[in-house]
Amino acid sequence: QVQLVESGGGLVQSGGSLRLSCAPSGRIFSDYAMGWFRQAPGKEREFVAAIQWTTASTDYSDSVKVRFTISRDYAKNTVYLQMNNLKPEDTAVYYCAVGRALTTQYSGYHGWGQGTQVTVSS
Repeated sequence: QVQLVESGGGLVQSGGSLRLSCAPSGRIFSDYAMGWFRQAPGKEREFVAAIQWTTASTDYSDSVKVRFTISRDYAKNTVYLQMNNLKPEDTAVYYCAVGRALTTQYSGYHGWGQGTQVTVSS
């Protein structure tokens, strides 16, 4: 089973930037996708972005489109989430996930990291 380890969270002021990283410990099959979800206190976990491992096709939620960029480094076996122009409403625990296809649905992912906290102050 693939283990996922996120890093890069922290505290940043509104308008600032952070880059999250996710390093899977096991093999990522060519048809797999990697996704980022987030969960704010009292809210459900929501889709942020996803990338197909081989083709690098991407998908984003409307709330982060333009501001966030998901990418993967094939050689380093790592997925990144570059977050620019952060807003207080982006404050949440961010989770990396692996799934068998590119999807925005939570149920489409079978492996999850432990999460990394992102806090945006106003």
